[in-house]
Amino acid sequence: MTRGIVVGLLLLMLGRSGVAGVLPEDRADVLLHSYDGGGVTIQGPSLLVRKQFAQKFSVSANYYVDRVSSASIDVITTASPYKEQRTQKSIGFDYLHDRWTMNLGVISSEENDYSAKTYTFGVSQDVFGDLTTISLGYSLGNNEVRRRGDATFRDTVKMQSYRLGVSQILTKNLLVGLSFETITDEGFLNNPYRQVRYVDSGSPIGYSYEREIYPRTHTSDAAALRMRYYLPWRAALSAEYRDYHDTWGVKGGTFEIGYTHPVDRWTFDGKIRSYSQTKGNFYADLFPRSHYQNFIARDKELSTFSSQSISIGATYDIMKGGWKFIEKGSLNIVFDHFMFDYQDFRDLRSIAATPGTEPLYNFDADVFEFFASFWF
Repeated sequence: MTRGIVVGLLLLMLGRSGVAGVLPEDRADVLLHSYDGGGVTIQGPSLLVRKQFAQKFSVSANYYVDRVSSASIDVITTASPYKEQRTQKSIGFDYLHDRWTMNLGVISSEENDYSAKTYTFGVSQDVFGDLTTISLGYSLGNNEVRRRGDATFRDTVKMQSYRLGVSQILTKNLLVGLSFETITDEGFLNNPYRQVRYVDSGSPIGYSYEREIYPRTHTSDAAALRMRYYLPWRAALSAEYRDYHDTWGVKGGTFEIGYTHPVDRWTFDGKIRSYSQTKGNFYADLFPRSHYQNFIARDKELSTFSSQSISIGATYDIMKGGWKFIEKGSLNIVFDHFMFDYQDFRDLRSIAATPGTEPLYNFDADVFEFFASFWF
């Protein structure tokens, strides 16, 4: 979950609107973010700069740092808390020709036990009088997995993503979008430190541990429907539903609704989100015996769980009318509160007389983002 949160924060900085025929604006963004929940804290800065030239090209560069301190329930029940830092760098290139836009990008990240490099390609075009935008995308990731304290362990992960999106202006106030994504993964796909537990009558606590074993292939499909409706008083309503399923048996659904409201030099945002999923085929909180089946996992993100979140944000225009070469600037703050409830993952910090009867696990998490944006 924590890696997913971090990536989500990064995508907020790197994401584009998906509208063809327009290059990204010249701007610079400085972000400070903080995640705290489930025994994990993540903090760090990010710097993003974009610049157009020759009215047809745009380049972007991003530098992003995560400082992670983890004493999560997975860690403290089978290992020792740890600290690490992940550094990510990326560069992007956009080319505009008539009503279509092409973009290329490279993202490279490094931490002490994981190296990743991802190449991205996308193309989008406006059709039907610029009322419809069609976009296609592809990403290829080549990653290396290592294990702290074990110099002999080294494995690879290959990730590919295929994306299709369509956005349609239905009325002067209503914009609707539909997207599909398929992701294929191949290689070492589990956590090299995580372990499963199994019933062991010879153990004082009634169970023992052994390493997870995952399939070396994984395919997931997701479809999302998005809507944005602009209200007469310059405000906007947004809604999204996303359906997910994969070859490991996980099925999930996400519903999100948001509201944006400007007041003078302020813009306020609010959002609520709900997610639920079923467990994977080879997941169990407690297995009946050692090596019970070919594949075994006790990752809580493969369990049956649900989450809800509330998000509030505010943006303030600090340079109305501009200043020297800066056309405008804004200060932004966003707060997200997440609540996670697991239906078949148990909290092993509580010792039970009978294994498998421990309390079910749940936790809350808070995410803060503060960033400044400048257009030039």
